[in-house]
Amino acid sequence: MKRAAIAGFAAGAAMMIGGALGAVSDIDPKPAPDTDVEVMNPMIAGQAMLPDRAIMENISASPMHTTFVNDLKDTGVAATLKPGGQYTVFAPTNAAFAAAGRQSKAGLARRMRYMIVPGRYDSRALLRMITEEGGSMRLRTVEGSDVTARMNGPTNIVLMDERGHTADITIYDVRDKNGIIHVVDRVLEPGVSTREVASN
Repeated sequence: MKRAAIAGFAAGAAMMIGGALGAVSDIDPKPAPDTDVEVMNPMIAGQAMLPDRAIMENISASPMHTTFVNDLKDTGVAATLKPGGQYTVFAPTNAAFAAAGRQSKAGLARRMRYMIVPGRYDSRALLRMITEEGGSMRLRTVEGSDVTARMNGPTNIVLMDERGHTADITIYDVRDKNGIIHVVDRVLEPGVSTREVASN
């Protein structure tokens, strides 16, 4: 009975998170691209996000993500997003980067890798995993440390970084041929490095 109630909640919330997303399906550790449904992507700042383009092509078209794109390129982290792989990217807006402040190039590279997760995790996948893990789950990033995902109310997924800061996903499920983009309202930061501790 309890399991049925949880499954019912998960399915209902998934419908609300990404629009008409349908029933929650089983999650593979590296979910496959959406090939059996017609993909309707949200727009970002009035710009179309096309599902047959790669992550870097789509996010580069967004006027809200020029800082994110430039930092990915300047640090060399953009090369991580290979067209043959599958990645989930938590993409902060220009306003989020302005609030976070600048970093050294080494620190910036860690920051950029921390916002990329290997594997393809849309809102349905995240919701299902959060529910199965009892309300909170960890995602291992390309940087090597974890981002925590949990629910904030029935339909909103919140991310918490290793410094205890939280970010809301403001645009879910921008599907790309090599992954998923979720737009977030805050820059996620990895934990304090040994070098940062030594300099204090």
